[in-house]
Amino acid sequence: MENLEFFFDLDSEAGEGGLPTDVIETFRRFIHLFYAREGRAFPWRETRDPYAILVSELMLQQTQTERVLTKYGPFLERFPDFQALAKAGLNEVFGLWRGLGYNRRAKALRDIAVRVVDEHGGRLPDEPSLLETFPGIGPYTARALCAFVFELPVAFIETNIRRVYLHCFFPGREVVHDRDILPLVEMTLDPREPRRWYYALMDYGAALRRRVPNPNTRSAHYTRQAPFENSNRQLRGRLLALLSGSGPMAPASILKELQVSTERVRRSLVELEEDGLLVCEKGVYRIAE
Repeated sequence: MENLEFFFDLDSEAGEGGLPTDVIETFRRFIHLFYAREGRAFPWRETRDPYAILVSELMLQQTQTERVLTKYGPFLERFPDFQALAKAGLNEVFGLWRGLGYNRRAKALRDIAVRVVDEHGGRLPDEPSLLETFPGIGPYTARALCAFVFELPVAFIETNIRRVYLHCFFPGREVVHDRDILPLVEMTLDPREPRRWYYALMDYGAALRRRVPNPNTRSAHYTRQAPFENSNRQLRGRLLALLSGSGPMAPASILKELQVSTERVRRSLVELEEDGLLVCEKGVYRIAE
C-alpha cells in the first residue's frame, strides 16, 4: 500500500465533542481501503457458524495466528459442532489442542459446549453480559463474538486494535489507558459492517506491527510476555502431554520422566488440579474427565 498513514492528534486537535464527523469518515475510508488492498484471509473469516468462530476465538487467545492455522481445521474435523465437543473427554480434547498452549482454554471450550447444549438448546447466546458468564470468555471475547457471529455494533479492544488507535490518534502521548481509547472505538465503529470493520482494524494493526515501532509500548497496559522455554507454562504442557499419553501416574514416576525439580513438578500438579485439568486419586494423577 502506498500510504500506510492516518494521523489525527487527539490531544492537540479534538474539541470537547470528540472526533469531528469528517475525521471519523476519513478514518473509516482509510481502514476500509487498507482492508480491500491488504486484508488477510483466514478460514474462520469465511464462515458464519457460531461454533466455528467461537473455536477460533478461544484458540487465538494469546497464541500466534500461524499456530492456530495448523490446529483449527483438524479440531473442527473431529469436533464439528457444540454437540460433538460437549460429548468429548478432556484427554482427547487436549490431544488435539497440543501445541497451542494455555490448556485451560481447551477445557473452557469443552465446558462452553456443554453449557450451550444443556442450557441454550445448542445455540450460542448473543448477549455480551451472558457470554461473559461462560468459562474462558472475558469482556473482549464476548464482544468479539457478538460482532463476528451476530454482526452487532459493540465496542471492544484487543492488541492489534489498540495499536491502531495509539498510532493514529495518540502519536505524541507516552502513557495511554484503554479508557481513553474505547470512546474512540465507539465513535469510529462502522455500524453497517461491524464484522468486516473489526477484521480491517486488526489487519491494519498487524501491518503496523511489522512496519513501525510498536505503538503498544505506549499503552498503560503493555507487558512483555515472559519466555516460554523452561517456563512453568511449558512444564504444565509437558505434564498434560505425559499424562495424556501414558495414563494415570504417581508423582515419583512423573519426576523420573520429566527430570525437573520436585518442587516445580509438585507446584504445577497442584495448579493443574486447581484448574480442573487434572484429578488426583489416592496419590495418582490423571486427566480430568
